[in-house]
Amino acid sequence: MALIHERALRGHTRTGWLDSHHTFSFAGFRDPARMGHRALRVINQDRVIGGAGFGAHQHADMDILTYVITGCLAHEDSLGNGSIIRPGEIQRMSAGSGIRHSEMNASTTDGVHFLQIWIIPDQRGGPPSYEQKAIDQRVLGQGWTLIAGPAAEQPVVSLFSDTRVLLARPSAGAEVRHTFTPPAGLASCR
Repeated sequence: MALIHERALRGHTRTGWLDSHHTFSFAGFRDPARMGHRALRVINQDRVIGGAGFGAHQHADMDILTYVITGCLAHEDSLGNGSIIRPGEIQRMSAGSGIRHSEMNASTTDGVHFLQIWIIPDQRGGPPSYEQKAIDQRVLGQGWTLIAGPAAEQPVVSLFSDTRVLLARPSAGAEVRHTFTPPAGLASCR
């Protein structure tokens, strides 16, 4: 069964530089019924003012996806990666056994608006890794596109989890549908 959380009931953190909405328990928002769903642990919608952001901090054992909606986000990490994530791109950082990184608004004047999604990998540890690619915007208008998932399924970026992240950008008035299939090993209730 699909899990639906109403947008208006999300957690909310607001500081001088950050306006963040949390689908699942995160930061000061705690709801025992919202600790994640299967391997999905975090979906945050963040807005960061110009010249601000998340300074260097540590992660381990998490696949972290960043999808910029507007503006640009600067990424640096302890693997030596440094990049700007732009609208229409997806970044995957697998923390593995441990990685330090920062995410700063690439502009000193304009805000950045992005989604951050955390997925628990199937196995702990392992080497950290990084991937950033453009998403073909033409296919997003045609329906659901696999932007992150197992490498064998040829997503835009690969996850270390049996998890799939789909994205669609239908035109105004268009409708897209998705039929959920039960995870392997679970019987369908028909």
